[in-house]
Amino acid sequence: MRARTLPRLSRRRYFSSSASRQEVLSINVLPDRVHPLYAKLNDGSHLLSLSWKEPPRNFMIVKKPGVDSVGDAMVEFINHITATYPATNIILEPTVAQNYHHRVSCPIYTIPPASKSSPFPFTQSTYPRTPHHYLHPPRRVPVPKPADIQKQAHPATHSVLTPQTNPYHQKTDALITLGGDGTILHAASLFSSSRAVPPILSFAMGTLGFLGEFKWSEHQSAFKSLRSATDSCIRILRRNRLKAGVFGKNGERIGGEWGEYEGIEDAHAMNELSLHRGRDPHLTILEIFIGGHFLTEAVADGIIVSTPTGSTAYSLSSGGSIIHPSVPSLSLTPICPRSLSFRPLVLPEDAKITLRLSEKNRGREVEVSVDGRRWGGLGPGQEVRVWLEEINGDKGGIPCVKRLSAPEAEDGWVGGLNGLLKFNHPFGQEE
Repeated sequence: MRARTLPRLSRRRYFSSSASRQEVLSINVLPDRVHPLYAKLNDGSHLLSLSWKEPPRNFMIVKKPGVDSVGDAMVEFINHITATYPATNIILEPTVAQNYHHRVSCPIYTIPPASKSSPFPFTQSTYPRTPHHYLHPPRRVPVPKPADIQKQAHPATHSVLTPQTNPYHQKTDALITLGGDGTILHAASLFSSSRAVPPILSFAMGTLGFLGEFKWSEHQSAFKSLRSATDSCIRILRRNRLKAGVFGKNGERIGGEWGEYEGIEDAHAMNELSLHRGRDPHLTILEIFIGGHFLTEAVADGIIVSTPTGSTAYSLSSGGSIIHPSVPSLSLTPICPRSLSFRPLVLPEDAKITLRLSEKNRGREVEVSVDGRRWGGLGPGQEVRVWLEEINGDKGGIPCVKRLSAPEAEDGWVGGLNGLLKFNHPFGQEE
């Protein structure tokens, strides 16, 4: 009996490292990033000028998920960029690259799969974007135990974690966001363990867009200004980030779920860090210290420590003060405190805030969140220390591209308060 030969099925390869199928390529083949240069202006402005040692080549685009119109705009943008500036490389997050690479006329670069057998796109999380933790878990390197143990026939070893390198940090010259404030926060979180965040060019295509500087209709001129760093068109606003570390009862750093990728134990936040009772029915009891000095014992649903940028987010909803983003400071805001005399505080940039969960707290732990994402649980006696990240040269803060408005033009921050937040809008009056 003659065996039938089954037809050979063609297999499409989405991830390629060859020049013949330049659909989706590894980000690791790109040249290293070009770092921008920032300089203070002579006009007394808090904004900075931007220049490049050489033209930037690698641009990462982060889009709002689940909105077809934003995806269509991204495709149009990519095709325009690569047609006008052929030497430009486009970086996308893995899932976005897989969904859109067939619609653009250029190679797309992204984080490669963990191994050749992994399906594309590789992702370690159910989150539809790049995972918050880098795809490769920290490598464990055997370390010999003391000499007396090594004399055994089969000496035992233990292992330590070694840092991993996030390729976004090494390859991205500039970030472009298409979406709302949440998209900007997500893009910034991809560089939460990097001291040198690339400049962010944001287009307001989301629900609120308080942080979005440019309209979509300006995408061609705005990108040209960013790439050429035309002094007459754009400026840079360095938004402060806060840093936070978790410490035990004896002052030791706590690892485990607290460690970010690259082995860095400090969290960075563009908006805020919050402690909240979560699902526990009891109010949280927190001991608050400022610069090592005891301030108060707070009994509340929780506490928010925010940056000036975050003062118009969760903190504002909890009754906190609105702070201009150019004012380096920290805001301490209680969430539904038991005492009506516990009011929000605005603290100087060198303030060191300690939030310690009291031993009297009735719940087992409180939830700690960074920019809306759970970071871990804090137990009685443990504490979170929060301070502003230092800005020095091109390191520190989040550089956001701003348009250079004419002297008579409305300030974007003031316009956002009036137009988006309806600041002091009279009751009973319609627009």
